[in-house]
Formats: sequence, structure tokens, C-alpha cells
Amino acid sequence: MNRARRAGLLAAAAAVAACSGDTDFLSFYGPPLFIPADPPVPLVQVSGETPFAAGCDQPGPTGTNYPSSEVEPYLAVNPLDPDNFIGTWQQDRWSDGGAHANLAGVTFDGGATWSIRQAPFSRCSGGNLINGGDWARATDPWITFGPNGVAYWMAMNITGSLSGMSVSRSFDGGDSWDAPVYLVSSSAPYFNDKNSITADPTDANHVYATWDQLDSSTNTGPAVFTRTTDGGDNWEAVREIWDPGAGAQTVGNLIVVLPDGTLVNLFTEIHFDSAQPDGATLRVMRSTDQGATWSAPITIDDMRTVGTQDPESGIPVRSGGILGSIAVAPGGDLWVAWQDSRFWGVVCLNPPCFGFGDSIVLARSTDGGLTWGAPVLVPADPQVQAFTPSVHVADDGTIGVTYYDFRDDPGNDGYALTGYWLATSEDAGVTWTERRISGPFDLRIAPNALGLFLGDYEGLRSSGTNFVPFFAQTFPSLRNRTNIYAVSLPTIAPAAAKAASSYRAYSGPAAEMTVEWWERVRQNVEYRRPHFDDHTQPWFLPQYLRSY
Repeated sequence: MNRARRAGLLAAAAAVAACSGDTDFLSFYGPPLFIPADPPVPLVQVSGETPFAAGCDQPGPTGTNYPSSEVEPYLAVNPLDPDNFIGTWQQDRWSDGGAHANLAGVTFDGGATWSIRQAPFSRCSGGNLINGGDWARATDPWITFGPNGVAYWMAMNITGSLSGMSVSRSFDGGDSWDAPVYLVSSSAPYFNDKNSITADPTDANHVYATWDQLDSSTNTGPAVFTRTTDGGDNWEAVREIWDPGAGAQTVGNLIVVLPDGTLVNLFTEIHFDSAQPDGATLRVMRSTDQGATWSAPITIDDMRTVGTQDPESGIPVRSGGILGSIAVAPGGDLWVAWQDSRFWGVVCLNPPCFGFGDSIVLARSTDGGLTWGAPVLVPADPQVQAFTPSVHVADDGTIGVTYYDFRDDPGNDGYALTGYWLATSEDAGVTWTERRISGPFDLRIAPNALGLFLGDYEGLRSSGTNFVPFFAQTFPSLRNRTNIYAVSLPTIAPAAAKAASSYRAYSGPAAEMTVEWWERVRQNVEYRRPHFDDHTQPWFLPQYLRSY
């Protein structure tokens, strides 16, 4: 970037920050910086300023609210109309958990234009006193389409120690939404967390919802599950499908459906007591009868995540470090992506290489999740922190993985310059082409929710011959710190992109983990899990939660 342009951007950013009145940000970080890049095709900004008035969730919330901040998006594409997408996100994030509401963006022209919609999941969006729950906040938005075009929107609802899960339906592509149906409402010692919803693409009547239910009385967090067999008119009673035992929990439960109708539930299992080794493991469970019964868990691999930090200041970044992302290929192969530090230092482009950090790895199953191959390294640059991956396989079999990383950051300029990338493979993960989606942008503008936060997950789907990333990034204003963006990119990378960035995935041995390295993994998992084993405090209060 030339000096004149950079100086102009800095001056403009300083003016924006000064007008915002956020002197704490200025004194600690300096003015926010945003450097627009030239993406392959223009980004479409989906979200805007908040529609909600300050205090719409009162009484009760604690912490710091970030109005007009949008984070943690997810996306679904209508199987009956490839131009109809619904995206959802958290609107106005709180520092200690949840947001004013979950909103949705709807498009009927392939993402060129979007309309904003809401459902009464929380007080701010009209959700007072529904089914006995006066929900102050909503979070963990998730969206799915059935094969008949009916959409299902799921939210986690929270008010202090009370937590719930709810689902709303749309019969018109997301333009309007039914009043939510409440699947569960719990108070201490239970806390419901980190949900997902999946419509069965082989059966329009079946939709599956799953999450973890933390229980401080037994010091555990089993995976729980419910389903509808009549297209959402009725839901079965919530039941456990896996209990990892005392001193352990699940998180990030996410169901996908194989072409033969088999369900596969991906989750992270965390252990944190003396009876079992501390740490996190990625596992799956299978159901061959549409969720009526489930297999025992099958282990994919250890999750050796050390977390993410601003490369210059060391400020924590709240990434998707304890969650996996799963996708099904048209032929039935399964792909799981996650953050992992195991290859840090093995492939060293500019010796000497010191320290360790997370990159993005990908594992494959060719037998429906029964067995898994060794993970391979996805990003082109293995010595740059990469975080929050999403994986999807397009109809033509191309694998896509999106992620943020810090390759744009020189490490000495006072900013956390961040890019968003799409890596694609046409040969089952052997060779890859990497394309920039967006950036660099300054991550330090992001809301702080146990770290700089854009979301525990981001959206990635495909429509026709294009991948559609649906993601959050910062915006150069402390009054509007983040926005949600969408872009459509060809699944098959153009020849110029392949010539500029084509490489083989590293699949060799992992680095030898030291005692210090394993301790970093343990500390990161400990920091991100809910502290419901701390019996000296009410674990269910928002300040003790680590994932929602």
C-alpha cells in the first residue's frame, strides 16, 4: 500500500474513532484500520446498523454490549431454488454471552440483494413471555432447508440461569416466520448450549436438532437430541444420545446425512478431571434409523488446538478452536476440518521457526465415518496462524474450506491485519488452490467476548457451480464494528488462480509435541469450556460460560 493511501486511511479511521467516543479503544489499540482489498468479485454487505434500541433486552443483562455488531453467521441454500439463500447471525453481541437477537438475511436473486427478517427468539425481537420463557438474549443461530423448501431456524435462548432451544419455520423461503416452538427450557443445574439443526435431505418429514446439556449436579455435559417426524408440527422429547461421564462434556454437536440416509453426528469431547487425560477429541456417532438409536462414538483424532492470538500484542482471539466442521460429498465421503497445531514447525518456509500456533487440518472418511484417515494441512502458508474453518463439498465434488489467517499482518504496525480465504481441491484433498475472499481488515475492532470475536463458526455453502462464503469481518467504525458479507466464487478455480496458488497438502508426520506444547493445548481447552465444575460459583451465570 502506498504511503499516501495508508496515511489517508489512518486519518479517516482516527476521525471515525474520535466521533464514536470510544476513548478506551483509542488509548489501548490506536485508531481502527481497514484496508480494502480487491476480491475476485465484489463482496455484498448483508447486514447493517442495528434495528434495536438500547435497553430492549432489559432488565437483567450484564457485561458490555456492542450495538450494530454482527457475528457468527450461518447459511442455507434452498434445494428447490438455487437463488434463494437464508443467512442468520447474532445481532448486537454481548461481551459475556449472547446477543440482543438473532437476525436473518434473505435473498431470492443469488445473493445480489438481501432483506432482513426476524423471529421472536428474544425480548428485542418480540419474544417476551413465550412458553414461560422471558428471553433476554439469543445466540448460536443455525439454519437449514428441507428437500421440500421448508426452512427451519434454530436459536439458543438465555436469561441468566435459564436456557432454552427454539425453532421457527418458514414456508416462503425465509420471507416470513412462524412463532418459535420451544424444544427445551431449563434452569440450574442444567444449561443448554451450542446447538445445530439439520433437515434430512432424503425425507422432508424428518428434521434433527442436537446440542450439549451441561449438568452441574453430575459434572457432565452429554449430547442431547430431538427430532420431528412430521415436518416440524411436533417434536419428540429431548433425550441423551451420549454421556461422556463425570468430568467430561460434549460441545459442537452437528448432524449431517449421508446419501443412504445414515445420520452422522460430529462433536468435540472434552475431559477435564484427574481420571482421564485433559484435552479435546473429535468424535462421531452414527444412526441408521433416522435418529431412533445411535452407535457408540468413533474417534477421528485428538484436537491439538492452542488457540489464536493477535500476532503482535498476544490479545486472545476467540476462534472456533474447540469446534469441528463437517461436510458430506455427493458420493458419501465425509470431510472434517478443525484448528490444530500439530504441523506447526514441521513445514518451515523461513527458518528458523519458533513457537507454535494453530493452522487448519482436514480428515476424510470413505466409509460413512467408521474409520478416518490421518489429517492433512490445508492452508498454503503453514507458519501463519489460521482459524475458524468451515468445510463444504459442492455438487461437482470440489472441496471448499474457508478460514481466517494473519498472513497480511507484518507484526509491528499496531493492528491485527486479517484475511479471509477459500481453499479448494478437485482431487479429494491432494492439491489445493487458495483464493482471497476478503481483507486485510483489522481484527482489533471486533467485539471482545472472551477474545476478539467474529464467531465460533462461519457459513459456507454452494449454489450451482459456485461456493457461497457467508462470513463476518470488521468495519472501520466503532459504532458498527462488524458486518456480515456474502460472495459467490466458482467452485473450479480459474486458471490464473491455479497458476498463482496451487500446492499439495502436507500429509507427512506431525511435529513431536513437547510437554509445554501439550500444556498450551490443555490451557486453551480449559479456557474455552464452560466452568461448571467450579462449585464455588454459580457456573450457569453468563460470566462463567465459555462457548455460547
